[in-house]
This record gives sequence, structure tokens and C-alpha cells, in this order.
Amino acid sequence: MENRDSSLGIVKEKAERISQSARGWIIPLARFGYAAKGIVYIIIGGLAALAAFTGGGRTTDSRGAFEEILSQSYGRLLLGAVAIGMAAYAIWRIVQAVKDTENKGSDAKGIARRIGYAAIGVIHIGLAYSAAQLIFGSGGGSRGDAASKEWTATLLAQPFGQWLVGAVGLGFIAFAVSQFYKAFTAEFRENLKTNEMDKKTETFATRSGQAGLSARGVVFGIIGVFLIQAALHSNAGEARGLSGALRALEQQSYGQWVLGIVALGLVAYGFYMLVLARYRRIVI
Repeated sequence: MENRDSSLGIVKEKAERISQSARGWIIPLARFGYAAKGIVYIIIGGLAALAAFTGGGRTTDSRGAFEEILSQSYGRLLLGAVAIGMAAYAIWRIVQAVKDTENKGSDAKGIARRIGYAAIGVIHIGLAYSAAQLIFGSGGGSRGDAASKEWTATLLAQPFGQWLVGAVGLGFIAFAVSQFYKAFTAEFRENLKTNEMDKKTETFATRSGQAGLSARGVVFGIIGVFLIQAALHSNAGEARGLSGALRALEQQSYGQWVLGIVALGLVAYGFYMLVLARYRRIVI
């Protein structure tokens, strides 16, 4: 019995050492990932704001942001850092899902949230790969809304394809609602180390988070509506991605101002990501 207890103690000690070692690289990896994501959003929002207010710039998505980075001095080096950041963010999200770092639990709701974390991780692996392709001059994936139309067409070709696309559209709308809820309640503050912030930094973190999450709510809601239209009409051509959602705003009455406000919100979200890179509570 004594030997058994001793063996269990050794196993627990080794497990703790492994966990401590993991913390040593996962936490900085996560912070680097948040920073890279923030930079991408600042570029996307900044270009859209320029399109709205000056006639320059353009409505674009992550790939467009990557191309903008690549066009700068030392662009390959900078984009390489962003690609690593996208991969780092992906790893962090997958760790969140597997380790349940946010304590979502193993009930149906908790599992759904953790699957969501993993899905975000997979998406960012794709973004890292797209950035790497641009760096090495081998494309970088479909441009603009083309990727959204392609995967929508793939889903529509499956049995019950319209239902699948409609379900994805509803998922986007549900996600948009969750972004508005988080913005309204400012519940995201629970994940911030506010005790390490001065008053100005705390206010900036709160306001940038609220503005950014609201802007994301608008954009993802529009993407969801377009997907539901694509499902109802069985027409993949009606699907839109991020750049298409921003163009849809621009085409509305007072579209220049609406696009400009949402674009500035996306910039705010980018700065909020930079705040998370420094002040997010990360528990492994």
C-alpha cells in the first residue's frame, strides 16, 4: 500500500512538472497570438476606414491584410511573424478546448463552447498557412468572398446541403448575438488582469472591447444573413465573407458613415487584442 502511494506521488509530481513546463511556453505563445491577431484586425479596419472616409483603402479580409503587410519594407519578415502568431493563436485555442482552461465543463453547453474554441483554432491554422503561402509566393488561397462561396458550394452539394448552410448561417448569427451580449455586459473584463492596470488603461480596455465586439457582431451577423439567403435559394454565389459584409454596409443608405463606424470598431477590436496580449488572465 505504501509503495502504491509512493508511485502515485511520483506520477503526480511528474505530471505537475510537465504542466509547469507547458505553462512556460503556452502562455507567451498565447500572448504572441493575441498580438498578431490584433495587428491583422487593425489593418483590416484601417483599410476599410480609409475606403469610407478618404476614398483610398479597400474593404478586405485577413488575406488582404496579409498582402498589405507583404507590400511593406521587410514585408516577408513581418508577415512571417504574423503567420507564426496566427499559428500560436491556433495552438492556444486548441489548448483551451482540450484542457478546458476556461472551466466550461463537460455538459452539453460546455462541450459546445470547447468545440467552438477548437474550430477557431483550426480556422487560424488555415490563416497561418495562407500567410505562409504568400511569403513563399505560392498563392495564399482564394481572394475575398471566393473562399466563402467555394465552401458554401461544397456544403450545398452534400445531402441536406441547404439545411447545412442554413445551420452555419444561424451559427454566425448566434455568434453575432454573443458578441453584442459581451459588449453590452462587458463580461470580457473578467478575463483581464485589471489589478495590474491604471485607470486609463482599464477604461481603454473596456471601451475598445465594447466597440470591437459590437463591430464584430455587425459583421458576423451580416455574414450569417447572407449564408441563410444562400441556403434558401440554394445559391452559393450569395454567400459573403468579411470583405463582402463590409461592402454590403458601404452599399446601404449613409453607407460611407456606417462602414466607417464599423471599420473603426474593427480597429478598436485590434487594440483590444493587443490589450489581451498584455493583460489577459491565462491559466493552464
